[in-house]
Amino acid sequence: MLLCLTAIAMSGSHSLYAQSSKSDFMSDDKSLFEEVTGIKKKTDKFNLYLNMHGDFNMKWNESGFDQGAFEMKQLRIEMKGNINDWLSYRYRQRLNRGNDGSGNIDNVPTSIDYAGIGVKLDKFSFFAGKQCTAYGGIEFDVNPIDIYEYSDMIENMNNFMTGLNVAYNYNPHQQIQFQVLNSLNGPSKEMYGDLERTKLPLVYTLNWNGNFMDVFKTRWSASVMNETKGEKMYYYALGNEFNFNPQWHAYFDWMYSREGVDRKGIITRMIGGDLNHNVFNAEYMSYVLHVNYRFAPKWNLFAKGMYETASVYKSSDEVEKGKYRTAWGYVGGIEYYPMETNLHFFLAYTGRSYRFADRAKALGEDNYSTNRVSVGFIWQMPVF
Repeated sequence: MLLCLTAIAMSGSHSLYAQSSKSDFMSDDKSLFEEVTGIKKKTDKFNLYLNMHGDFNMKWNESGFDQGAFEMKQLRIEMKGNINDWLSYRYRQRLNRGNDGSGNIDNVPTSIDYAGIGVKLDKFSFFAGKQCTAYGGIEFDVNPIDIYEYSDMIENMNNFMTGLNVAYNYNPHQQIQFQVLNSLNGPSKEMYGDLERTKLPLVYTLNWNGNFMDVFKTRWSASVMNETKGEKMYYYALGNEFNFNPQWHAYFDWMYSREGVDRKGIITRMIGGDLNHNVFNAEYMSYVLHVNYRFAPKWNLFAKGMYETASVYKSSDEVEKGKYRTAWGYVGGIEYYPMETNLHFFLAYTGRSYRFADRAKALGEDNYSTNRVSVGFIWQMPVF
C-alpha cells in the first residue's frame, strides 16, 4: 500500500496558511509505516497522508425518504515536508475527481489542490504553485475532511488556483499575506460563455491572520478578481475563532461576494442560464456559526448554523434587482475519538431549507427542504 500511494504522490508543499484543522495539529500520530515496521520515523522531509471522510447517508426531501447509500465524501492523497529550515513542499490531490487539465490556463487538473514549494526567509515566507486562495474565514481554512456541510457560498467557489503567496509575520502572533493567482479554473468560454475574456485573468487577495493569546483568532480578507473584460468580483470575509477553554471552541464567519458576472452560478441557474448567458451583478452573503463542546476526552458535540442570501444588486438583461433566495442550514452531531489520533467516528444530522422570493418563483422556483442523517468516519491517516 505504501509503494502504491508513494507512486501516486508526485510532489507537494507545506504552507503556513492554508487548510489547517484540529487533525493537522496532531503531529504525534504514528504513521502506518511506523506501526507496521516498528521503526520510528526520524525525518520531517517526507510525510504522506490519506485524507478520508466516508459515511452512510439517509436522505429525505419534500416527497419523503429519497435514498440511503454509502459515500466516500472526501478522498485525498497528500504529501508534504520540510527539506531544511527554509525550503518546504506540499502536494495534495483529490482521488475522486477527474484529472483532465489540458484546457486549464495553468495546465494543472482541477483534482490537484496543492502542488508547489515554500520558501521561508526570516519574517517572510513564500509559496509558489497550485494552492488554496487565501479568501479568509475560519471554516474556509479547515481541512475539507472535517466539514460535514459547506455553506452555499463556499460550495460554489473555485478555491484552488495557481500563483504566488507572500506572507509577512510581523510578530509571532500576527501575519499579513498578499496573494496573486490565476482566476480561471478552466477555459474562459467554459466559465463565462461568450463574454469577452480578460487579458489578465488574476485574483488579488490581502489577508490578515491574528492570534490574541490563543483565545481569539482572526482570519480576515479582501479580494478582487478579474472575471471578464470590464467585469470584476469583490470578495470580503471576516473569520473569527474563539477558544474559551479546553472544552469549548467556536467560530463565526461572515462572507460577502459582489460579482460583475455571476461566477458562483446560483442566480444564473434560477433563470435557466447556460454557457451563453451569465447573470450580471450577482450578490451573495453568508453567515456561519459553529460550536464544539468536548464534554469528555474522547467525545465531542458540535452544532452549526448557516444563513445565506442570493441577490441581484442592479437590474440588467431583464433580470430584476433584489433578493432571489434565502437559505438556512443546520448541522449537529456527536464525534467519538477512540485513540490519541485524529481518527473519529460520527453521527450527524444536516438540514437545508431554501426559500425563494416572488421574483424567483415567477421563474419557476419553489421552496424546498432537504434532510440527511449520516454515520461514518473521518481520518487523516498518516501513511509515512
